[in-house]
This record gives sequence, C-alpha cells and structure tokens, in this order.
Amino acid sequence: MELSDVVLSFFLTLVVGLSMGMGSLLSFVVKGRNKRFLALSLSFSAGIMIYVSFMEILPEGIETIERHLQNGKGETIGLISFFGGIILIAIIEKLIHSIGGDVHVHENEILDDHKHNGHMANLGIMSGVAIAIHNLPEGLAIFTAGLKDITVAIPIAAAVIMHNIPLSIAISVPIFYATNSRRKAFLFTLVVGLCQPLGAVIGYLLFSQFFNDLLFGILFAIISGIMIFVALDELLPTSQKYEDHHISVYGAIVGMIVMAISLAIFGHHH
Repeated sequence: MELSDVVLSFFLTLVVGLSMGMGSLLSFVVKGRNKRFLALSLSFSAGIMIYVSFMEILPEGIETIERHLQNGKGETIGLISFFGGIILIAIIEKLIHSIGGDVHVHENEILDDHKHNGHMANLGIMSGVAIAIHNLPEGLAIFTAGLKDITVAIPIAAAVIMHNIPLSIAISVPIFYATNSRRKAFLFTLVVGLCQPLGAVIGYLLFSQFFNDLLFGILFAIISGIMIFVALDELLPTSQKYEDHHISVYGAIVGMIVMAISLAIFGHHH
C-alpha cells in the first residue's frame, strides 16, 4: 500500500512535469516569427505569473506560516520572504546580465534579429530559472499531498498542469526566437518541467524529516516574489517592445482571466 502511494504520487508529479513539454509543443503550432504572437504569449505568461503569485502562492504561503506559528506574525514573515525573493532574483538577474554582456545596449535595435537574440535567450533563461525554482517545491507539494491522499493530489496536479502550459510558453517562445531551434526550446522547457519530479524526490529525501509548514510557507512566499519580478522585469517590458503596447496589456489581462478560471475550477484544497 505504502509503496503504491509513493509510485502513484511520483507518477503524478512526472506527468505534471512533462506537461511543460506539451506547452512548448503547443507554442510551435504558431508558425514563423510572428511578433504579435510573441508579444501576446510573453504578456499572457506575465499575467498568469502575477495572478497566481498574488492570488494563490503568496496567500497560501502566509496562511501556512501562520498555521505553524499561530502568533499573528504569519503575514509579516510571509511578506519579508516575498520581498526577499524579489531582491534575491534581482541580484541573480544582475549577475546573469553581467556575465551575459551588455545585452540591454541593443534594446533600441530589438527588431534587428541578430542583436536581439542575446536578449531573447536571456529572457527565456530567466523565465526558465524562475519557473524551475517554482517547480521544485510544487513537485514536492504534489508528491507529499499524494502520499497523504491521492485524491487531494489530483486536483492540485490538474491546476499545476493548467498553469504549466502557459508558463512553458514563456520559456520556449523566447528560446525558439533566439536559437531558431524548436528542439532546443523543447528540450530546455522539458528540463525545467522535470524539476517537478526532481523536486519531489530531492525534497522528500532531504526534508521529509524536518520539513514543516514554516519552511514550506516561507518557500512559497519567496517563489511568489521571484515570479512577480520575472513578470515585471522581463516578460512585460519585452512584450511591450512590439507594435502596439496595448497588445501586451490585453495579453496580461487574458492571462489573469485564464488563471482565475483554472483556479476556480481546480482550486487548491487546503
């Protein structure tokens, strides 16, 4: 019985991870270097990330911390972790740019393809890093939920798949534009997706002993900060460079609506 639960939970996490690849494949259905599609998909992903961070991940983090401490300090600790996550990713981003050279110099010539490849690759990698970090504990969450009760894990997994597909577009579209290789974009996105089962295994081996709600909540708050930063710093600005900047606003709003609907349907069961 025990083992079958472990296997089932792991399988569920694996399927969720592989759904990143699905989203990547979906993004290739749109042919050619359609700049409007790029602007829309980047901003759509940003809307998804912002909405899920503020409406789901951060509140869940705060609630989890409070459940552990029960002293009314949950929100304070959650918010410190949230802004900590933002500062952390801002520093990482600065480092990536200093290593990646003067990518931002060419932004006024963004439509000159060779020049903007570097920026696009960085964009895909930044989204990839943020989403991979966010996938590790998510994988762990599905896995541990599955160990307790597989019926609870299934709706969580469904919700994660729902937002994995658009998130994967945020990774694979910029990588595809940068490298012009569907294979590279697909493989990179798949690796990010596989952070979910990886997170399940590592997390379970490492933390199952001393993993408590406090750690889990802090982690959730940090992740929400990271996702907000990537959306505001990378996805939206790049999306707005194309044609009519309203397109990116509409894309973000549609992303929020889609996320709202999928959370309403598959909402996490606390």
